[in-house]
Amino acid sequence: MDYEKEMSGTTAVAEKDRLDEAALSVWMEANVDGFAGPMTLSKFKGGQSNPTYRIDTPGASYVLRRQPFGDLLPSAHAVDREYKVMAALGPLGFPVPHAFGLCEDRGVIGSKFFVMGMVEGRNLWNGSMPDRTPEERRGLYHAVIDTMAQLHSFKPEEIGLGDYGKPVDYCARQIHRWSKQYKLSETEEIPEMDRLIAYLADSIPPQQASSVVHGDYRLDNMIFHPTEPRVIAVLDWELSTLGDPIADFANLMINWLMPPEGRASIGGLPHEEMGIPTIEQAVSRYIEKTGFDVPPMDWYFAFCLFRMAAILQGVKKRALDGNASSEHALSMSKQIVPLAQAGWDFAQKAGAA
Repeated sequence: MDYEKEMSGTTAVAEKDRLDEAALSVWMEANVDGFAGPMTLSKFKGGQSNPTYRIDTPGASYVLRRQPFGDLLPSAHAVDREYKVMAALGPLGFPVPHAFGLCEDRGVIGSKFFVMGMVEGRNLWNGSMPDRTPEERRGLYHAVIDTMAQLHSFKPEEIGLGDYGKPVDYCARQIHRWSKQYKLSETEEIPEMDRLIAYLADSIPPQQASSVVHGDYRLDNMIFHPTEPRVIAVLDWELSTLGDPIADFANLMINWLMPPEGRASIGGLPHEEMGIPTIEQAVSRYIEKTGFDVPPMDWYFAFCLFRMAAILQGVKKRALDGNASSEHALSMSKQIVPLAQAGWDFAQKAGAA
């Protein structure tokens, strides 16, 4: 699949995703500084979880992100948390869209939602960056690593996010949460997934630090400056919380090992020849920027792949129930079994019997 073609940009809003535009306009006038209609809505193609809309007016453009309609799994689709973390990080100079307002009244459009500023720039879906020079790739990947290091360097209690999650036992909480969500949305038995759930829960490494973690930090969840190798917006904060920065970093690094599929994964490519930092160079740069120790990551890679499989299982269940945001949801769910199998391979490298 050509992800950049299929999932970039916007499309007309389908009937099942339509909003009460009159009610939304009233809310925008009351809560978004400078808003002046009329407005037109379109829907971003990408995104499997929280449906995301572009709002255009004569004077400005905005982005609306809402929970899916219908029944939701417990604690999923937390748009209020996305809003909170962006509202805290923006004033610190961290690259996030401006957070205009949050609406927790489902009576306005049928679900919770928030509105943020529209950031214009480059959205790079393909990790190989086929149209870039080695020098350009190197600069862009350094920006990806440095921006993550900046996020992990903030002290949560100093930036108003001390209550954004529990600062300890991140991996244990994630394993418990996603094991539960996986079982609630399970549609078939996957032996490797069951083995991963049992192994990971009994073999958690110590957490050396606590920071804000993004939870889904990868190339296509960022917007880059139109011409400079600089991240100007990090998007999709639904999975963010307080937690283990090494696990968050491992979730980025897993892309260096996964086979290319037209998105963020760049495993098996000639990294140095292409100007992409090798995994060793990326780890060294992250350590230099943060001062953290980065242990062998096989366990963390197993953890990340388990988590991805559990998330996609939820996407698959919503698609089967008719509530998935993207038309590609069922197609992407074909990755669940391979992810679970790859996760179990890494678990065995980490010592699982």
